[in-house]
Amino acid sequence: MFRPRLLALLIGSAFALPAAHAIDLIAVGSLTDSTDKSGLNGLLENGVDAANVLGGIGSGLAWAGGNTFIALPDRGPNATNWSAGGGDAVDQTTSYISRLQTVQLTLTQAPSGALPYTLAPTLSATTLLSSATALNYGSVTPGINTASKFYFDGRSDNFAPGTNSVNPNNARFDPEAVRMSNDGRSVFVSDEYGPYVYQFDRASGQRVKAFALPGAFTAANISAQGALEISGNTSGRVANKGMEGLAITPDGKTLVGFEQSPLIQDGGDGGRANRIVTIDVATGATHQYVYDNLLADTNKAYNSSEILALNDHEFLVLERDGKGKGDGSNAVVKRIYKIDIAGATDIGALNGGAGISGESALLQYAVNKTLFLDIKANLGSHGISAANVPAKLEGMAFGADIVEDGKTWHTLYVGNDNDFVPGVAGPNNFYVFRFDDADLGGSVFQNQALSAVPEPQTWALMIGGLFAVGAAARRRR
Repeated sequence: MFRPRLLALLIGSAFALPAAHAIDLIAVGSLTDSTDKSGLNGLLENGVDAANVLGGIGSGLAWAGGNTFIALPDRGPNATNWSAGGGDAVDQTTSYISRLQTVQLTLTQAPSGALPYTLAPTLSATTLLSSATALNYGSVTPGINTASKFYFDGRSDNFAPGTNSVNPNNARFDPEAVRMSNDGRSVFVSDEYGPYVYQFDRASGQRVKAFALPGAFTAANISAQGALEISGNTSGRVANKGMEGLAITPDGKTLVGFEQSPLIQDGGDGGRANRIVTIDVATGATHQYVYDNLLADTNKAYNSSEILALNDHEFLVLERDGKGKGDGSNAVVKRIYKIDIAGATDIGALNGGAGISGESALLQYAVNKTLFLDIKANLGSHGISAANVPAKLEGMAFGADIVEDGKTWHTLYVGNDNDFVPGVAGPNNFYVFRFDDADLGGSVFQNQALSAVPEPQTWALMIGGLFAVGAAARRRR
């Protein structure tokens, strides 16, 4: 005969079983290289950082199939003060050329240890981003420019006087998110300066398309100094708080961009009503939706760092504070929320197609959100203190599924932007979490369908091989 207490324990255990499906950290890996594979030489204007310095590569993260990922650094080093050389005039930014870093994140099951897997990150290629047509520069023009290749870089004065923030001919670029096309031949990159969303050829790094965003995102008056740019505008994106996140639907047809903070006219930095914009890749048609940055338990609005597609209408959103390693403080909020835009109101289509603005007007159309993962709490359960959680967790991507004892798990990779100061913010880290379908609360997970396309350095080898074959054939004639 069961005793009542024993029966209660058994029933309680039965109800506790789903906890076995809880999303959990399975591996952590660091990329500690100090230089990349760009082949660039010399120092940047700050006199400290090399032109080929490796850092900040968790600003954006995209899966490219297998164990290959595209990691994205932002506009480059600007934590070093070089006021004596004129750094104040450009907010300490430099002519760090925009680039993609191809990394291998090799996940291996561990026979023992604190975590069930090990993660070994290695850098395999660096691809510089350029335009085939001339770009507008400030006082410094990249010395490697050619008559048919003009490089984007991070200096804030790279714009033509009198132009607005979204002029695609301006060379200044602050990449914050990256996604892969389904055929593997292109990448889509979003930026904070414009905000811009550009498509680049993956092999050459050349821009092939610029997407036009709704006029509400444009800042009419631009400056090399962010504070002056903010004070000089009453609408548009907040300087340095532009298109922070970018998703692509699993079918590869729709991009989904996310501002880091509300637009100026919607409350600006610290406001609640953030905008999500969808872009049809084929036509460029856009739609806009509203996300509420407020967290009820803290009664505070936080900025958003990334967005990732679960399927064609549900997304994961990374919200964070700026606290943690790199800030000299303890992390408080590092969370991922799930949202659904199916049936949500396109606020850009309201008011006869003119759209609406203002926090109070927008919030009534905000999509619902539910907590998917508390990153800080989960890392804490594995002994990673709040002081050692990176302040800037920004990149987020799904990876390949893993199978354990016949059970399939999905994988989620999260990277940090260390601001090119590893001595302060730590190395470029990658955190891997596993989850299963039961963790999705009824949502259907559809990972992106990627084609197997050679990596950039493999293309070069293949092309070189073809030339070698052709030369050998000519010699045989």
